[in-house]
Amino acid sequence: MIWEPDRMASQITLFVLFWGMIIYPISGTASSKSDDGSSPKITLEQPFHYFGQTYNSIYVNHNGHMTFVSPLSAHPPQRIPQHGNIDIIAPFWTDLDNRQNGQVYYNQYTSGNVLQQATQDINTYFPGMNFNANWVFVATWYEVAYYPNSGTKTTVQAVLISGGEYSFLLMNYGIIASTHLNVQAGYDTINSAHYFSTPGSFTNTASGSNSNFRLSSNVNVPGRWAFRVDSGSRGCTFNGKIRLKG
Repeated sequence: MIWEPDRMASQITLFVLFWGMIIYPISGTASSKSDDGSSPKITLEQPFHYFGQTYNSIYVNHNGHMTFVSPLSAHPPQRIPQHGNIDIIAPFWTDLDNRQNGQVYYNQYTSGNVLQQATQDINTYFPGMNFNANWVFVATWYEVAYYPNSGTKTTVQAVLISGGEYSFLLMNYGIIASTHLNVQAGYDTINSAHYFSTPGSFTNTASGSNSNFRLSSNVNVPGRWAFRVDSGSRGCTFNGKIRLKG
């Protein structure tokens, strides 16, 4: 179910129910309509700690990934681990094209229901931490098409969550259209000191109705993947287990 948005300037808010789970609100600033494009430099309202690095800005790139130092136009995905010179978060790295349909949105929250939801989610997935979220950044690739203007609709989301010394990452998956393109999901760091490649990447189970990203989970919620990404624990999965639906 999708509620029609009230549009004010560049702001939009959608609440979307996919696969029996609530995706975080799709709201905020709409990025440009451009193939292989990116958002402008986004100044973070609070620093984000990412495996020993502290970042104060981010770029939401149209081809399904986010970078911190500079935008990235690369559309052929590279396998994680890259052993390269970049920190990257890639919920759905492939050749996307939002010129004809779909949009890329990003927003930050420092109060309200989104912080409450993030606090609840993290304490559920990482019990015993007594975590309290004070900042959330949500990037959504909403009903975007594959290149070139295929008319397909794919929705994926990356949620950065911060509170004190702790930082977390959620990757949420809605409907994923089928494609013959390679897809890489996960995250990577400089020299791949820390990384995660989501099972199904670079296989025929990356997209379509049998997408492993959407049907599986590391936190027992199909379509959601959660990670702690600060300078503390480097554990990639919740209790070390991947849940497969079925």
